[in-house]
Amino acid sequence: MRYLLLLAFFLLIGGGVYIYSNLPTPVLAGDLAPDFQLLDTKGNTITLSELRGKVVMVNFWATWCPSCKQEKPSMERLNKMMADEDFVMLAVNTDENGPAIVPDFLKKNPLDITVLYDAQGTVKQQYGVYKLPESFIIDKNGIVDQKIIGPLDWSSPQTIAYFQRLIRG
Repeated sequence: MRYLLLLAFFLLIGGGVYIYSNLPTPVLAGDLAPDFQLLDTKGNTITLSELRGKVVMVNFWATWCPSCKQEKPSMERLNKMMADEDFVMLAVNTDENGPAIVPDFLKKNPLDITVLYDAQGTVKQQYGVYKLPESFIIDKNGIVDQKIIGPLDWSSPQTIAYFQRLIRG
């Protein structure tokens, strides 16, 4: 009986180590942003690497997330303020049934932001996203300059100045 318990204990620990060692490594500031291809709400394929030369904000969100809804108006303002700059905003929806529910969400909450579908959670996992909203600011060379967890006032003067400095290089 003692050997059986000991065997179960080692199997449990070994399984935990295996699971832990196979978790995705979160993307951090200074890392090359992992490339991805996702469909937008219009059916276009957006590839991150094709946006090199521009500053890119990748924001992970879900329709059920109150903090995500809270920051969307300031994201909209930032996107409008940066319209004539080398800047792209990508709002990656992580709802499992995103293609079915996001269009209705956008009718009730109109956004002039490129919304992408990550219904399988592939990109969310690739970036190690565990809390929503979570945003990655990627410089013109494809390097993550900032990782922000939680909502932010994206249209504050400090934030606008930060993006303008990043664009100027």
